Amino acid sequence: MATAITEAPVAERKFVRGLGLLDSTMLVAGSMIGSGIFIVSADIARLVGAAGWLLVVWVVTGVLTIVAALTYGELAAMMPKAGGQYVYLREAYSPLWGFLYGWTLFLVIQTGTIAAVAVAFARFLGVFTDAVSPTQWIVPPIILSQRYAISLSTQQLVAIVIIVLLTFVNTRGLQLGKLIQNVFTSAKTLSLIALVVLGIFVARNADALHANFTNFWTPTAASPITSDLPFVGAVSAMGGALGLLIAICVGQVGSLFSADAWNNITFTAGEVREPRRNIPLSLLFGTGLVITLYLLANVAYLCVLPLDKIQHAPDDRVGTAAMEVMFGGAGAGIMAVAIMISTFGCCNGLILAGARVYYAMAQDGLFFKATARLNSKHVPAIALVLQGIWTALLVLPRTRNVSASGAVTYGNLYSNLLDYIIFAALIFYVLTIAGLFVLRRKRPDAERPYRALGYPILPVLYIVGATAIMLVLLAYRAQTTWPGLVIVLSGVPIYFLWKFFGTKSPAA
Repeated sequence: MATAITEAPVAERKFVRGLGLLDSTMLVAGSMIGSGIFIVSADIARLVGAAGWLLVVWVVTGVLTIVAALTYGELAAMMPKAGGQYVYLREAYSPLWGFLYGWTLFLVIQTGTIAAVAVAFARFLGVFTDAVSPTQWIVPPIILSQRYAISLSTQQLVAIVIIVLLTFVNTRGLQLGKLIQNVFTSAKTLSLIALVVLGIFVARNADALHANFTNFWTPTAASPITSDLPFVGAVSAMGGALGLLIAICVGQVGSLFSADAWNNITFTAGEVREPRRNIPLSLLFGTGLVITLYLLANVAYLCVLPLDKIQHAPDDRVGTAAMEVMFGGAGAGIMAVAIMISTFGCCNGLILAGARVYYAMAQDGLFFKATARLNSKHVPAIALVLQGIWTALLVLPRTRNVSASGAVTYGNLYSNLLDYIIFAALIFYVLTIAGLFVLRRKRPDAERPYRALGYPILPVLYIVGATAIMLVLLAYRAQTTWPGLVIVLSGVPIYFLWKFFGTKSPAA
């Protein structure tokens, strides 16, 4: 007679440490590479007006990202627990600060990014079929107010299907989610390498090289940067050192967003083998790989396209414009496939990692109690489902713009939310890195298998650099920075409500 296999009680289920160094590095790189690298260089080029300064913007982003990753490595090795950055903020300051990060992550940072990346997948799928379109309505726009509506187009439907599919896949266990991540990260890394090699060594042309490298450091045709505040004057990269510095800082919005999500590996620390060793190494290897490819991709753009073609690429699709120079009419299709691979893998990494933060919050009684449980596959399935539902809902609302002629166009609400939250995300990065100094003082005897390289100089340089960028954004992008602070601060009353009504969940 067969012996019955008894399932472990829910309260006794543990995470399975199934992520090795390669898997962890793939998660870092795969979460970073989305569609941004193929698009944001257009806006950066318009701001700085010169090939050399375009590269400087990406170098600054690279330095900030790698320094932050090296610093997070110490925190990850010291506290290799599910939740990552949430845990670091909680331990350095208080549960309130950890909650504010987790709340903002759930409300828009993680979910809004997943929504944006899923819609990017659908947008480029539309290159191959007219059936996938932002104006092919299943539910036509329902007007909510003068500025907002809600709708369901075929493009939105495809994005929701991707979110649902990858959420379901990740509820089936870490091994399946890891497999998808490794395959798609490998594919999109090879795609970026191919773009770099073709652009720099095969398809470079004399006109682009002459136009970009003759006046390498001289800004020309730079867009003026106007402030949302009436008492702050407009500046331009062509107006001297101050204007150029401000342009570089404002340009960080696009490049930092494209290089973001590297910290997601810390969320999954409970599932990494030898986390005290592998998380710091994966942060270094993953960010180093991606930043190198990003910088070389921009060199490739400059070898193929004159700066004005980068600045005025249709719909800012610089990658597509470069591929069309290389492959003619087939270029758009080739780039669409590359971006679909990139965004699919990016979505998977963000979905996999994000749910671990809500699980950790629930363990502290600061999120829905059910999200503190692991399913029979040893993953936080309910946290994944809640994240998926909210993300899908973020795809539906639309911004509504009426032109002087009466024509109505629709944008995506999550795009506005992401604009608002970039500033807030920088605040949390600065607070977390400052938390390293706090924890060195509070817990001098704690086990630290890895110590932050260049401490204290490099972490201080990050804090100073990121703070300078935030101050510039406060002055010149007030409409998208102050709302970000409001979104973060909305978590304060929610925190106290959860503290009052919530109860700490048993350890899973």
